[in-house]
Amino acid sequence: MKAKILIIEDETTIREMLAEILKKQGYIIHQAADGTSGLKLIQKHNFDLILLDLRLPDIHGLEVMEKLRKFDNHVLVVVMTAYPEVRTAVSALKAGAHDYIKKPFELDEMKKLVQRSLETQHLRTEVERLRISAVQPAPIDGFIGNSPPFLEMLEIIRKVAAAGRVPVLIRGESGTGKERVAQSIHYLSQRANGPWVTLNCSAISEGLLESEMFGHEKGAFTDAKTSKRGLLELADGGTLFLDEIGDLALSLQPKLLRAIETHNFRRVGGQQELHVDVRFVAATHRDLEAMVKTGEFRQDLYYRLNVATIDVPSLRSRKSDILPLAHHFLEQAATTMGIHNAKLDPSVNELLETYLWPGNVRGLRNVMERALILSDGKPVIPAYLPKEILVPTIDSNSQSNTEHLNTIQILSLAEMEKHHIQRVLTANDGNKTWAAKQLGITRLTLRNKIKQYALVDFMDQVNGN
Repeated sequence: MKAKILIIEDETTIREMLAEILKKQGYIIHQAADGTSGLKLIQKHNFDLILLDLRLPDIHGLEVMEKLRKFDNHVLVVVMTAYPEVRTAVSALKAGAHDYIKKPFELDEMKKLVQRSLETQHLRTEVERLRISAVQPAPIDGFIGNSPPFLEMLEIIRKVAAAGRVPVLIRGESGTGKERVAQSIHYLSQRANGPWVTLNCSAISEGLLESEMFGHEKGAFTDAKTSKRGLLELADGGTLFLDEIGDLALSLQPKLLRAIETHNFRRVGGQQELHVDVRFVAATHRDLEAMVKTGEFRQDLYYRLNVATIDVPSLRSRKSDILPLAHHFLEQAATTMGIHNAKLDPSVNELLETYLWPGNVRGLRNVMERALILSDGKPVIPAYLPKEILVPTIDSNSQSNTEHLNTIQILSLAEMEKHHIQRVLTANDGNKTWAAKQLGITRLTLRNKIKQYALVDFMDQVNGN
């Protein structure tokens, strides 16, 4: 079945030229010289693609997009504009445009863009058919959790994945799993069969990063003995994941901005313009908005990246997910180490759930792997957890904890040590060997501390329980 395309353009020469070229490509073409005429055609026909000029004689193109969504929420829109301002482009994408092209444009460039857009439309149709036939949306493999913040994030991932090649910015603390979120966006999108390429912006020096991203020509610098394709070229047809984008050098930010806007770039030392079809997904644990204010990050690049944003929740905000994740990581580690029947003792549950997990999901995985090694196949008990998990973490933002802080400040060091030893002994059911190991002291030293702080009666109570 032939694809049906609507061209809304007030310049007669451009409109008729596009119509003639696209008809030769085998498409069915309709034309409109203004927004009002275009909207009337949209109500009469089901179009696969709309080529929309933003500067129209009667109403602005963004208003046309807003109104057409009332009639057709399925059609893809490619915006044409001779005013390629960042804010205008971002506004168009946020309003629902699939892509945009700057005038004047090359006809070959337009033909390729139309072809890619129609392929995307076809895939969207297939995905929609599958979605209608499914009772529940397919789970995202590798993610574990049922807390409200986590489920909300998964729903956003699904929506963003289906949004063409719109840039994505993933924000979250270290260890929350931002790269896993980025991978899910790729594998849930129409680019799943394309390449997945990762570039860590903080792991490579500024001089090497430009060559790594854009590639270089032979002789571009001292060690450039041969030409090299960059990661941007290698990601053609797929997704380029820019990890730690907040650490990208200011000198490289304009070049990245141009690549994101035009999908065109030059290798280091090269003169030829190269074009790629890449979706840019960036991640950071830094506050880019604050960095923009201090001049550490370009405002236009921030606007261009911040079209589709995903905030990854911290583990402490997903309390109900902690234990399922802990069991999962323990089982994974046990499989790797060849240990059978690895499990958590119930005595560690509350400790894991009340800890604030500054290392987030990555920190929990590390703790489970360490605990399994120390347990030697036995159930994981508090003695095998890091000592910081056994000591309640104080949140200074809480009024009750502020009062608790004030109480702690008037205790002597000896009194604090006594209370800490009591807490660890209780967590280990009075086992001096486990408690000493957790405290980082010898069993003999612990026995002396018990005598020093007159904890003999306390030990009797703990052992009695």
